[in-house]
Amino acid sequence: MLTYSLNKLYQSIGLTKQAFHQRMDRYLQERSLEEQLVLIVYQVREDHPTMGLRDIYYKTNPQNIGRDRFEMLCKQSGLAIERTHNMRRTTDSSGVIRFENLLIGLIIYKPNQVWQSDITYFELNQRFYYITFIIDAFTRIIVGYAVSQRLTTEQTTLPALKNAIKSRMDLKLNIDALIFHSDGGGQYYDKEFLKLTTKNKIKNSMCQYPWDNGKAERINGVIKNNYLVHRHINTYEHLISEVDRSVFLYNTDKPHIELQRKCPIQFENDYFCKVKSKLSQTDGSGEPNY
Repeated sequence: MLTYSLNKLYQSIGLTKQAFHQRMDRYLQERSLEEQLVLIVYQVREDHPTMGLRDIYYKTNPQNIGRDRFEMLCKQSGLAIERTHNMRRTTDSSGVIRFENLLIGLIIYKPNQVWQSDITYFELNQRFYYITFIIDAFTRIIVGYAVSQRLTTEQTTLPALKNAIKSRMDLKLNIDALIFHSDGGGQYYDKEFLKLTTKNKIKNSMCQYPWDNGKAERINGVIKNNYLVHRHINTYEHLISEVDRSVFLYNTDKPHIELQRKCPIQFENDYFCKVKSKLSQTDGSGEPNY
């Protein structure tokens, strides 16, 4: 009965079932890009309070959205003037996905329990490029990242997550029941991204407001302001190389107060050594399931 009703609906609007779903997929992809664009503009507003929306449009060079639509979207989100933290929604989120915030009340006590992610921009030669970071919320290790020229899922969150999963698998570390936490950007609920999280049994989690994703936002500032701005970066290829270098230095050589003045890699290795030692004392196996 339901199938018959849907077929009648398709006929009434003059579309085949396939064409209808293709159109719906395009609509959701457009909304996904718009959601992430708004979050990027929030970051631009922090760094450039007086930059005009038109300048931001040409710098971000977004796909599949015209200048007028971009400016209207930003105005609807309160981004035409300097932003203050308020309770305003970023965009009209009809047709998009929101996941429950699984971090509320959660005690993070081990590696690969929670990963947090955010997308930021880097301005080079008067245009914006994008960097996606994924960090382990317990060890602060950057487990995955991607540098891109576009904001599409295929260039941002998808390669970053693939990179993160591979980095953990290469170390034979278990990521079962992992929580992946992010802001509400569209690249974090894109169909292809969700296929990857589902395949790896990763639980999706989202904060309601972009400034509530603190650890991920902080890593953006650390890499950009403590490393990249001090390099003489001239090309996109050079940016990729310097992000690689900066992530390596951050993971292996930067001490953290929260990590007992250890760098993230050292802190994680010490944690696993303690767990292995404790298990060997209790059951003699010495083979923890990380």
